Amino acid sequence: MLNWSTPISELLQIKVPVLQGGMAWVSDGVLAAAVSKSGGLGIIAAGNAPADWVRNQIRYAKSQTDKPFGVNIMLMSPFAADVAKVVVEEGVKVVTTGAGSPGVYIPSWKEAGIKIIPVIPSSALAIRMERAGVDAIIAEGGESGGHVGEMTTMALVPQVVDAVKIPVIAAGGIADGRGMAAAFMLGAVGVQMGTRFLASNECTVHENYKNKVIEARDTDTAVTGRSTGHPVRILKNRLSRQFTTLESGGASVEELEALGAGRLKLAAEGDADWGSLMAGQSAGMVKCLCSVEEILNSTCSQARLLLKL
Repeated sequence: MLNWSTPISELLQIKVPVLQGGMAWVSDGVLAAAVSKSGGLGIIAAGNAPADWVRNQIRYAKSQTDKPFGVNIMLMSPFAADVAKVVVEEGVKVVTTGAGSPGVYIPSWKEAGIKIIPVIPSSALAIRMERAGVDAIIAEGGESGGHVGEMTTMALVPQVVDAVKIPVIAAGGIADGRGMAAAFMLGAVGVQMGTRFLASNECTVHENYKNKVIEARDTDTAVTGRSTGHPVRILKNRLSRQFTTLESGGASVEELEALGAGRLKLAAEGDADWGSLMAGQSAGMVKCLCSVEEILNSTCSQARLLLKL
């Protein structure tokens, strides 16, 4: 693995400035450890899981690597406060956050020496997070999989870079060195990739999920749930079509949320028809299963070549 020094790789003490996205039911200790061992920053996704599950994943990752890794905490989870304590108790080096403000946890995380990196969809929120004392920002465009904002990565990243002084990591639609090079040209000093790592040998989700990503074309994702206030990008399947039909027909928020409940777990277990196959628009660029190390090497080598580094 080559070394690529940027403000992010130096801040996080990793070899290359690539973070693996925190994908609920996908990003476990196995995948996180593999990414960290290969030179990036692996991230365990807490999702809606209880604190004991997160603790077990952290301990597994520790058993596999002595390299830094992180935990992504979804702040709207009913277990967020418990997980916030677990990362301190277990000596996690980095926390990324989404679905809320981490402000209440920042003092204890700072005291524990944890690097805090929230995922944000707007420059206004980036400014707010910088004032709260976070260490860096992940500016994630709506091309990403899972819960999405309105702005595209191309428009969002440079505006966030201009708005804050702390390092900015670009996310959303990045799956190879071309996207990474473009992100650096926009002012980012690191990237986060989720969908590309989902289709890796080390990812533990069912092969049906991985194969759907590999088979996807550029137009094979859809955003569901805009009317609920929680839009989610997934691969098109029977679930997405039913959701779209109900949503366009004026179904209630309660009915739509009931339809979506538990569907990501179904996808991870292999139900490609009725599972919520969360994936970004970059899925159309993913053509094969590769090892995590191959993904990192090819992405960084291509980006450095394009950037003439």
